[in-house]
Formats: sequence, C-alpha cells, structure tokens
Amino acid sequence: MARFEVLILDRMSNFMTDAEGIRQSLERGGLRCTPQRYAVMAFLMQCHGHPTAAEIYRAVNRLDPRSSRATTYNNLRDLVQAGLVREVAVEGRSARFDAKGVRHHHFICDRCGNVEDMKWYKVPKPASSTLGKRIVRECELIFRGLCTKCAPRHAFR
Repeated sequence: MARFEVLILDRMSNFMTDAEGIRQSLERGGLRCTPQRYAVMAFLMQCHGHPTAAEIYRAVNRLDPRSSRATTYNNLRDLVQAGLVREVAVEGRSARFDAKGVRHHHFICDRCGNVEDMKWYKVPKPASSTLGKRIVRECELIFRGLCTKCAPRHAFR
C-alpha cells in the first residue's frame, strides 16, 4: 500500500466531520448534496495533501464501494467549476486537487512532483489597460523548483 493511501485511511476516522458545513458549502456552490459528492468534498476537506483524482477515487471507493470512478471524476469537475475545489496542474503528471479553505499558493517540485502549500501573498491584478475585455477573478502564484527533499540531492550532482 502506498504511503499516501495509508494517510488516506488514517484520515477516514474523521471523514464525516462537520456534515452541515459541507452540505452548506455545496449548496452555496449551486450543487446538490449527493452522497458521492459529499464523500469527495469531505475527503478533500480532511486531506492535508494534494491527492490526484485516482487517489480520491480509491479513498471514496473504500468508504462506499458503489461509488464509480466516473462519478468521482465528474464530481471533482463540478466542485472545481463551483469554485469549492482547486485543481493544481502539475506539468507532465496527474492534476492534484485541493479543497479551497485558507487561501494559499503552491510550490511544485520539478523533480518529484510534490505539491506544497505556500503562504498567501496578495498578487496585484494587472492594469485594466492590459486586460482588454477580460475580467480577472483571482490571481494565484505557483512556485516551481526543487523541494527540500530534492534540493540536497541535486547539489551533489
């Protein structure tokens, strides 16, 4: 069993915390609170990492074996579109997902692909003259480089 899957199982004991808060956040996002959507959102709110869709599916499926891969992936798409979940694109690797809670930026390691949360820094919006008719909702930063585990190994090469 992969390290991340063990982490997932350890967090399952607290999986159903704050059911009313999850239901309300889904409704505020314009989504019905189905059991499968609730399970995906609850897992992401408890998860301190940035799981892939496949990892989320495995975790939710352990809790409810009737939950299909397609339903899990569709719910992730709906949660992202509703603005409740953020999709973090990692070049050349599977996208990772993060429940929006405390605002933060991300650091992505070029070598291992690890995604870490970084402190939120207010990013100024571009001047309206450079945007044309575009409307900016939010600006996020993604830092890329070598994480603390990979950087020392890189220094010796």
